[in-house]
Amino acid sequence: MLKAKIAVLVSGGGTNLQALIDAQGTVLKNGEIAAVISNNPGAFALKRAENAGIKTYVVKSGVPDFEDRLSQIIEENGIDLIILAGFMSILSADFTKNYPERIINVHPSLIPSFCGKGFYGLRVHEAALQYGVKVTGATVHFVNEVPDGGRIIAQKAVNIRKNDTPETLQRRVMEQAEWKLLPKAAEAVAKSIVRSRKNG
Repeated sequence: MLKAKIAVLVSGGGTNLQALIDAQGTVLKNGEIAAVISNNPGAFALKRAENAGIKTYVVKSGVPDFEDRLSQIIEENGIDLIILAGFMSILSADFTKNYPERIINVHPSLIPSFCGKGFYGLRVHEAALQYGVKVTGATVHFVNEVPDGGRIIAQKAVNIRKNDTPETLQRRVMEQAEWKLLPKAAEAVAKSIVRSRKNG
């Protein structure tokens, strides 16, 4: 079966990467993870990829040819779809325009709430609790030159509980929304890539 080749970009523990790895062959049928790239050599996500037999690469952010090196790895591996799964580096417009509707990201809020520059990790959940919203969640969207600004693919809501801390809320948003939403969205995009290739 023809499959879309996926590169997952990670910076930390890789729980969303693990959700994608676990979904291969079940939820994620039209895509396969061909490479995992991290800007952090100490990311546990790299270990998860190695354990699953997936090729890994480290490209440190901040070096002048950072995006050129990313592009090179993507070309070398024939990547069709790039997934940002806790990737803590903003990609430039020069990079994203080369992959229109081929880069997706998972964000831990219901965009357009608590998103954009400076909203990542626990900061998102802290802001949601400070604001007093009753519902939060996760969003998978296409990536363009605006942080968290691309077209929305899927969203899932999660209720906020009275005694939530940023940490408990982060965990529940991951378990109830991110880990379910990201593999499904990846499958939807991979399926359309495979279909367009067949029809092309």
